[in-house]
Amino acid sequence: MNKAEIKGNWNEQKGKLKQKFAVLTDNDLLLLDGKKEELLGRLQIKLGKTKEELQKIISEL
Repeated sequence: MNKAEIKGNWNEQKGKLKQKFAVLTDNDLLLLDGKKEELLGRLQIKLGKTKEELQKIISEL
């Protein structure tokens, strides 16, 4: 999978997360290269979910 495909997939997942959790903003879902752990930490705080719960939610989108 190339960078464009990954970015496209993330954009799709980001939209689905925003639909599921209206409290999330674009800034909350900003994923920069190498910042996956930071993003998961931010989502944990905002949504009150564990990292495992978040990974499951994202994989089910």
